[in-house]
Formats: sequence, structure tokens, C-alpha cells
Amino acid sequence: MPLVETVLNAIPQPYRDKALKHRELVKFALVGGTTWIIDTTVFLLLKATVLDEKPLTAKIIAVIVATIASYVFNREWSFRTRGGRERHHEALLFFVISGIGVGVYTAPLAVSRYLLDLQVPDVTLFTQEIADFVSGQIVGVLLGMGFRWWAFRRFVFPHKDVRHQVPTA
Repeated sequence: MPLVETVLNAIPQPYRDKALKHRELVKFALVGGTTWIIDTTVFLLLKATVLDEKPLTAKIIAVIVATIASYVFNREWSFRTRGGRERHHEALLFFVISGIGVGVYTAPLAVSRYLLDLQVPDVTLFTQEIADFVSGQIVGVLLGMGFRWWAFRRFVFPHKDVRHQVPTA
């Protein structure tokens, strides 16, 4: 049974019918969850090692790595029947929108760190790390995903059912 079908069947009624109606959004959310794990892992590894003094740089690198994975997963799975543009144009739009998304993703972290001063020595290290995680990995990701969902459907993959459909496993 395909992954999406397994996930959709696990959703209780009456929500399952809504999820089936919005299958593309469910796939996008699963890709988002996967790339969130990639983003979080890269962010935390960089922040704990070579970029411990530069959380925004660590976040930007993490988002870029996750964005590359996102393009492949979204093009080949979430939006596999959508398109309407030449591949190079589609990829360019995807990465331009994702670049704008980097700003959306990192804005809450920048506000937390530099506007609200939730950083050492103004707060404890524990508070700083919790604030970084919440602002960068929860608030930023939710805002960024909302923006990208809208923009990808509007600009990158604007037309339904234009690409050859290949059965997915």
C-alpha cells in the first residue's frame, strides 16, 4: 500500500474524507515533515559544532539543504502531475520562491535573537536554546511552509494534470 494511502487510512473520520480530497496537501505536508527533519538535524548539528556563534548562518545552510531535497520530493511526488513550465524555468522559480522562503523561515529566529535579545548573556543558555528551537524550527517552519504551499501552487506548478502520471509505490 502506498505511503499516502497508509497515512490517509490512519486518519479518523470525518477528517479522512477531507484529507482524501486534499491528497496533494497531505503529500506536501509529508514532504514538509521529511524536510523539517533534514532542516532540524542540519541546523542543530551546525549550531552545536562549527557555527555555534552563528545561529542564523546555521539556519540558512539548513534551509538550503532541506530546500534541495524539497524540490526533488515535491516535483517527483507531491506535485508530480502539476507543471506547465519548462523544467529549467520551474526549477528557477522553485529556488527563487524558496529563497524568499529562507527569509520567511529565518525571520522569527532573527526576532527572537536580536529584537527580543533571547540570547546569552541576557538569558540562560537553556532559554536561548529553547527560544532558538521554537522560533526557528516551529514558528519559522510553519510560516515558511504556508508561504511555499501557496507560492508553489500559484507560480511553480500552476497547472493540474499536465505531466505524465506514473504510479507511485
